[in-house]
Amino acid sequence: MPQIRRALLSVTDKTGIVEFARQLQALSIELISTGGTAAALRAAGLAVTDVAEVTGFPEMLDGRVKTMHPKITGAILAMRENAGHRASVEEHGIGLIDLVVVNLYQFDKMAARADATREELIEHIDIGGPTMIRSAAKNYQDVGVVVDPADYDAVAGELRVTRGMLSRDTTWRLARKAFRTTAAYDRAISAKLDEAPDTPGLPAALDIYAAKRFDLRYGENPHQSAALYSTSGAGLAGARQRQGKELSYNNLVDLDAAWLLVREFDLPAAAIIKHTNPSGCAENESLAEAYRQALSCDPVSAFGGVIGFNREVDRATAVEVARTFIEAIAAPGFSKEALDVLSAKKNLRLVEVTAEPEGPVLKTITGGYLVQTPDTHRMERAAMQVKTRRAPTDEEWRALEFAWKVTKHVKSNAIVYARDGQTLGIGAGQMSRVDSVRLGAAKAVLPLSGSVVGSDAFFPFPDGLEAAVKNGATAFIQPGGSVRDEDVIAAADKLGAAMVFTGVRHFRH
Repeated sequence: MPQIRRALLSVTDKTGIVEFARQLQALSIELISTGGTAAALRAAGLAVTDVAEVTGFPEMLDGRVKTMHPKITGAILAMRENAGHRASVEEHGIGLIDLVVVNLYQFDKMAARADATREELIEHIDIGGPTMIRSAAKNYQDVGVVVDPADYDAVAGELRVTRGMLSRDTTWRLARKAFRTTAAYDRAISAKLDEAPDTPGLPAALDIYAAKRFDLRYGENPHQSAALYSTSGAGLAGARQRQGKELSYNNLVDLDAAWLLVREFDLPAAAIIKHTNPSGCAENESLAEAYRQALSCDPVSAFGGVIGFNREVDRATAVEVARTFIEAIAAPGFSKEALDVLSAKKNLRLVEVTAEPEGPVLKTITGGYLVQTPDTHRMERAAMQVKTRRAPTDEEWRALEFAWKVTKHVKSNAIVYARDGQTLGIGAGQMSRVDSVRLGAAKAVLPLSGSVVGSDAFFPFPDGLEAAVKNGATAFIQPGGSVRDEDVIAAADKLGAAMVFTGVRHFRH
């Protein structure tokens, strides 16, 4: 185990650093430090040697150069059991450094500022910090490296027990964490600089880093291993579980689909998802009523599904949910009264989700990834084109706008029957659009008379529209763009239906 005699402390995040340094000094470990860290330690009454005293050079170039010197990097990188290394450090008067405690300039905070200039971003790129961290991690056999204040207590505790030594297991664990830290730091810089106005479009290289949150029991099927990784503390991957069994792979996939759907709506909304498709969705002034309407679309399929809400779940909504077997719920929050009601269902998984901007959408294919921007398009009524002789009534317009939002989240080919802020029948994932029309009607429990229909892509032939009208539909919303658009419009006119084109397609594969 390496004996710790000298420690270098240079941190931007000073959480816990004074107490940690005090524990090091109590073990007769010499403290070397820089700038603000040294000032904070001295203010606490600790004896500190400035890096400038060690190197013989002052901080230079507005602080850009402080620790990049052979008497620092050599002191960290020298291998204690290498005779040549020992001779070199002795010849050049280099005192060894056995513990490096460093965290980095907070580039992420500057990067989060919408008004941050390129020059400000550049100045927040740490150079000396990563150099010291990587040097110590490379020489983990002889040097400990601490990059996270969360590790201070454990390291100090081990040093007390061993009288100033760290085990090889500890230094190896700390080194791996150090390399993860510098890798994530460089990724954050690269990703932010690639967002510059002079580098439009998707990045030239795809660099993915996500920390493992926890292992899952299995993947889509029991013979597949799985885990959840998170790129940030928000979104479904960063959700807080309030109660219930551990989340499964399929739970998380369905919860994400539910969460993305309900975020489309301004009014309180509920969505019930089965196998990534909505079995029901509704919006209403009352969250509880929105859930009742979503459930009434297809109560059989809702059994064992997951629910998304775009408002905090209140007691009235919880009482409604408790009447049906549901696997999991995603919502921005749960009131205490709602938790009291739902706690009776011990296995029901409740997760609180914090919204975040949607990043690139990734799918795996053999040997690589497909990447696209998220489908965040929101249709305004003024941008739609009425293509039939009859324009939609006000009631039909509201239903069409609702149906279009839901259609965006149904697997292609997608058909959504809706009325008055509520889905009535959903046809998903069929190879033929007319089959989706028929399936949506076959699944309907509520009457389809006076309904509207949303279609994620154009009707290639009049047959789908004609079948929907027979089922009770009176108005349609679709992208348009078929070579037979005129035939479909003529069929709508003949049947007295209204039809609007969006010019925007919502395939979801």
